[in-house]
Amino acid sequence: MSPTTETAGTDPFVHPALFYRGQDDYLAGTVPFIRQGLDRGEPVAVSVPGPNLELLRTALGQDAERVRLLDMTEEGRNPGRIIPGVLRAFADAYPDRHVRIIGEPIWAERSELEYLACAQHEALINLAFTGREVTILCPYDVTRLDARALTDAEATHPLLIDSTGERASSGYDPGRIIDGYNTPLPDPAPIEPSRHTTLDAVTGDTVSLAQARAMARDQARRAGLTDERVEDVELVVAELVANSVDHGGGQGRLAIWPEDGLLVCEVHDAGHLTDPLAGRQPAPPGQIRGRGLLLINHLCDLVRVHTGPHGTTVRACFATPGH
Repeated sequence: MSPTTETAGTDPFVHPALFYRGQDDYLAGTVPFIRQGLDRGEPVAVSVPGPNLELLRTALGQDAERVRLLDMTEEGRNPGRIIPGVLRAFADAYPDRHVRIIGEPIWAERSELEYLACAQHEALINLAFTGREVTILCPYDVTRLDARALTDAEATHPLLIDSTGERASSGYDPGRIIDGYNTPLPDPAPIEPSRHTTLDAVTGDTVSLAQARAMARDQARRAGLTDERVEDVELVVAELVANSVDHGGGQGRLAIWPEDGLLVCEVHDAGHLTDPLAGRQPAPPGQIRGRGLLLINHLCDLVRVHTGPHGTTVRACFATPGH
């Protein structure tokens, strides 16, 4: 039930979806995959939600000490962080060896906004790892996920595995997911006017940047964030503004508001983000510029982007206390 690297064809990168039903099915599809890698001397990492992580830790016994184990609910709360912070971070440490990873970014408790970002993430994995000696197995709980998630999994994974065996996905079309979920972001919910603050023309000059940071600081404190997270909000807003100045025609519109347990920081500008992997690839050593979206993905709990010829909107979200 677990995939073999030989199924990759001409591309050494293998990206199967594992459709499982219950714990026994889960272990049957993951433990042999892990142990086969260990037997071959391949580095193995697992990043799955906490309960499944403990399930695997117990099933592996002493072998668990030879596997990099990560809780995806922490490492991948923001799906935009998973490729650079989890997958590439592990794979890049072994550039001359075949690497195995289990990554489970989609679970039933994900919000709608998180799900859309997760689906795009799964599609973008195929761009990020083409030509790499890497196998990334992605489990999907068919008893708890809806039909859309399973259909999208067929579009984002060229190989499908279930209790009956493995097969090529007839619906494989990652571009459909990347483009199809690049939709206008929903309007903010109505709130008290004083809680939705805006700066209509933020530029890179000292006064404008100071205003943006002050607005971010004030809203973050009102949302009850810790001092450390307040600093993160300020930094993210500064990076959003800098990106607009550099790539969006010299200025952008900044808005900040609380919504559904999140503090939302949004910048809209006239630029068009053409690289679908922007902010999802580790920066090369020595690169000074071009790290803004990468840093934003690292610091935020959720990042959503809508981009096209008529402009780009980036929403950087921070979870507020209790969420």
